[in-house]
Amino acid sequence: MNFLAWMIIACEIGFWVVIALGLVTRYVFKMNKLGLVFLGLTPVIDLILLVTTSIDLYRGATASSIHGIAAVYIGVSIAFGKSMIQWADERFQYYITKQGPKPAKRYGLEYAKHYLKGWGRHVIAFLIGAGLLAGMIYFINDSSRTEALSGILRLWSIILGIDFLIAISNFIWPTKAKEKQVHSKDR
Repeated sequence: MNFLAWMIIACEIGFWVVIALGLVTRYVFKMNKLGLVFLGLTPVIDLILLVTTSIDLYRGATASSIHGIAAVYIGVSIAFGKSMIQWADERFQYYITKQGPKPAKRYGLEYAKHYLKGWGRHVIAFLIGAGLLAGMIYFINDSSRTEALSGILRLWSIILGIDFLIAISNFIWPTKAKEKQVHSKDR
């Protein structure tokens, strides 16, 4: 595995570490401002990955699927970052500090609308990541060095389409809450 692949892994770990530090600082140590500073570091991690990828390509590296994954990671992190932090915050409050409300489970039309909203974020992630991929392809300007990036872009386009079909299917075949079954022993 090359350096950039390790950077992607380190950035993903770093993303969740700063979120955990932010939540622990905020709720356990009651240092709200410092907690927000930690949570605010998540875009810095994206910037580090962007700079690392750019330097690698600037030095003449042939663009690989790892470079494409870096662009996907950045797009997803920017588009879903706030909702991922909110997701972690709700669960931390409920499961760790026992202070917040239980995270809601969605069913039916509510779930379908929520999933469609997530698909909208997926579109935003795609636009950001595809923009980065297109930028790398344009600046490198050598199709033999950017073939992997074009492949990532095609694959992601297909995945976005499949995700749209899933989003629409939730309206056609809505999820239902599982019924609680009480089993009693015969005596």
